[in-house]
Amino acid sequence: MGRLESKVALITGGARGMGAATARRFVAEGARVVITDVLAEEGTKTAAELGDASLFLEQDVSDETAWPVVVDRAVGAFGGLDILVNNAGVVEIGTIEQQTRAVWDRLIGVNLIGAAMGIRAVIPAMVERGGGSIINISSTDGLKGSNGIGAYTASKWGLRGFTKAAAHELGPRGIRVNSVHPGPVNTKIANPMDADVEILNPMFQDYPLQRLGEADEVAAVNLFLASDEASFITGAEIAVDGGMTAGRYMKMLPGAPDGL
Repeated sequence: MGRLESKVALITGGARGMGAATARRFVAEGARVVITDVLAEEGTKTAAELGDASLFLEQDVSDETAWPVVVDRAVGAFGGLDILVNNAGVVEIGTIEQQTRAVWDRLIGVNLIGAAMGIRAVIPAMVERGGGSIINISSTDGLKGSNGIGAYTASKWGLRGFTKAAAHELGPRGIRVNSVHPGPVNTKIANPMDADVEILNPMFQDYPLQRLGEADEVAAVNLFLASDEASFITGAEIAVDGGMTAGRYMKMLPGAPDGL
């Protein structure tokens, strides 16, 4: 019996990358999965690969009116809803002076408000099932600061904080809410040119695991949080970042790897 046997999951941004990897993991463990994304062609292809256990719906998560429709379709197709993975996200690079109000509106709208509207929309369906698990995909930039991505960083810190507020409100109703904070992962966002990871890995030599992560490594953590194995975990933040948020090596001190 799979770890998610008889459970139904909704995964936003599921057409590719970490969302698609999570969908594959969930289906392999017995779940039925609704994938949503603005990338209709890729989303349809991913759902088709997963067979009858998966359904694709085109969705812009920042559109509040789309959420009840998506939840109703998920419940209608598979009989209920147990898991929400708020994975959809966007990033734009620029300095504080360069990032316009339109950039801020887009990033906050997708990364933070979209997730919040999703949580609000799934509550009745999860309560009807006796509870559920909500997983918010934040970022290491929701745990630290960085230059050049101010609006993105603000949206991911906001999602981290909202996760804890939601955990308080929804815990008594049997719904767990946690945030996952990936570091650089081999997806279109971190590796848009699809370069060989062996070429990119030297960029991460200052961090403990010294390499780019893979989408399936994040999906494995999502699977754990979605499963009953994580039944006593809520309001937590889990960094899946190869040690990035642990800090850089101090090259002048003992214990740093040779060659740095």
